[in-house]
Amino acid sequence: MASNVIEIPSNNAFLKDLDQYPPDTLRDPRLFVNRELSLLEFQKRVLSLARDEAIPLLERLRFLSISRGLLDEFFEVRVAAMKQRIQHGAARPGPDGLTPLHTLAMMRESALEIVDRQYGTWQTVLRPALAREGIRFLETSNWTERQRSWLHGHFQRELLPILSPLGLDPAHPFPRLLTKSLNFLVELHGRDAFGREGSVALVRAPRSLPRIIRIPVSYTRGPYDFVFLSSVLQAFMAELFPGMEIVGSHQFRVTRDSELLVDEEEIEDLASALRRELMDRGYSEAIRLETRQTCPTAVQKFLATRFELGAEDVYLCDGPVNLYRVNEVIDQIDRPDLRYPTMRQKLPRQLAGKTDLFAEIRRGDILLHHPYQSFEPVLDLLRQAAEDPNVLAIKQTLYRTGIDSQVVNLLVEAARAGKDVTAVVELRARFDEDTNISLATRLQEAGVQVVYGIVGHKTHAKMLMIVRRERRKIRRYVHLGTGNYHSGTARQYTDFGLLTCHNEVTGDVQNLFQQLSGLGQVIELKRLLNSPFTLHPGLLEMIEREAEHARAGRPARIEAKMNSLTEPKIIRALYSAASDGVEVKLVVRGMCCLRPGVPEVSENIRVRSVIGRYLEHARVYIFENGGERETWLSSADWMERNLFQRVEVAFPVLDPHLADRVRRETMTVAWESRTEAWDMQPDGQYVRTEEPDGKKYRHPQKRAQKKIPG
Repeated sequence: MASNVIEIPSNNAFLKDLDQYPPDTLRDPRLFVNRELSLLEFQKRVLSLARDEAIPLLERLRFLSISRGLLDEFFEVRVAAMKQRIQHGAARPGPDGLTPLHTLAMMRESALEIVDRQYGTWQTVLRPALAREGIRFLETSNWTERQRSWLHGHFQRELLPILSPLGLDPAHPFPRLLTKSLNFLVELHGRDAFGREGSVALVRAPRSLPRIIRIPVSYTRGPYDFVFLSSVLQAFMAELFPGMEIVGSHQFRVTRDSELLVDEEEIEDLASALRRELMDRGYSEAIRLETRQTCPTAVQKFLATRFELGAEDVYLCDGPVNLYRVNEVIDQIDRPDLRYPTMRQKLPRQLAGKTDLFAEIRRGDILLHHPYQSFEPVLDLLRQAAEDPNVLAIKQTLYRTGIDSQVVNLLVEAARAGKDVTAVVELRARFDEDTNISLATRLQEAGVQVVYGIVGHKTHAKMLMIVRRERRKIRRYVHLGTGNYHSGTARQYTDFGLLTCHNEVTGDVQNLFQQLSGLGQVIELKRLLNSPFTLHPGLLEMIEREAEHARAGRPARIEAKMNSLTEPKIIRALYSAASDGVEVKLVVRGMCCLRPGVPEVSENIRVRSVIGRYLEHARVYIFENGGERETWLSSADWMERNLFQRVEVAFPVLDPHLADRVRRETMTVAWESRTEAWDMQPDGQYVRTEEPDGKKYRHPQKRAQKKIPG
């Protein structure tokens, strides 16, 4: 067996080891949920939306595709990292008591369950429901003669000239295959033109080919008939091997490790090093092999051996191995009744009909809640800054902005207009590295000073600062956000943005930009918390402060919303505070390693997950503070990487009316009665909230949309 094949132990072996821990300590592993298994539980919740009949049908299809994409990324990132730990000899258990080997075994068990659910949802739920609406995905056995004729012509015209079958022999060894690409292993019988005895050949489907083909309406019985590319290739595979008998044809794809191995301490040019690594990312170490359930065991073993994988790395699919590609048809179907209704984004009341954003910000802080409120004010502010002769400088962090970025266009305009523009571009934003390298190059060519952040720490903070001369003084205007400067995600993610010219807040932002672009000691901030320096200790201090209030009989409550909660010290602090009487309500979309409802430990803690039309992305921290409530917004989850390995920012909402808005539009809507959500149980599982008798669920996102002023 190949060197990187990992022997997986029994899933239950680790349970015996937990008895060594006394049950009354906050270090008891039984108080911590495994983060990888928690992430897979989140994926199950996403997949459940594909079966939810209350959701429009095409959106359910989109949720199925999203769940496939999430599982792909889980293997590319989390499974790959776990295998690396095992191969490097890491055996130490995490806070949950699981060793890497035990974790990997349980990850496979949960992943297999998800794969079965995904294909069961496709075959028995979504395909029949789509067919009833005239949207059909046709198997080869369902083609009419006219359809087969058209598809055959399409194959000969559009596919055959592009395909390059490869016979495997000593002169043609097994090639490198791109990660997640569609491939076929073809078993052949007979002799070819050179007298060679046929055995095995490989057919690769180039990325340039669409994975789903729409049959023209004139050849169908309904408005929307589709065929997977894999079905077309299977049907006409014999034409690639004239005169040979095809014994078997088996589709498969391999998933590879996506991590870029760049030693930032040893390189002189990060962008150049990343470019080199990106060229090889698609061909890195194999992590998973997917084949159809009909693929013979001998073929599975043959492929697994070629990719240096074991039987535990093989996943069998009851349908196309690239089921993720079903999302390609959604935009081809003109059925508004099968989609979410179009949402009209609002503008804050104070900005309606106003053109001078600087004047409005001077009148008071402005809160933006996306996607219910438009991202356009941020772009308008940048646009006004680029054109305003009184603006001297613009500084901005860029993590994910998209390929065709309006933000980048405006920064280029500002630089060409003579402004001093600095952009902190995070090149290491996973899966956006290539885009960010191109953006950085474009900015530099326009005269923008581009900074790549801090070695060893990703710059994840979302900050924009505009420096403007006003009469005899310099004033700074700032936008701070919980999400990226990406116009597209601002219509799909729930995030907050704050526009302010508060002197201490803007002074802190100036110091943070100075710290990112220059050299020097840690600068003390007056209003903001930042990682890797003050955010983690600041959170622990505020949690302990709530415990002190509770012990003294004063109002004590912690409400927080985030994507993930995994950091052990934060979790132990929450357990301790809850034991002292602090009420803790957490809205955690994805991973949560804390166990709520454990007797004498976390009875005062409740955890809820909200998943819906929009991706819940805002991070909100609210501390009751004895009646003097503090509300914070942030770019940081309560995870080790955010608190110790990234540059993050948490900023207070100082205007009490805006702070009340934040609480109403996030925490209140998530915990009202008849709310559609998932409640976390002490065992780490999630239970969907029960629908009241005779009444319908109300989704928090719909409630939030109604509460937005304007």
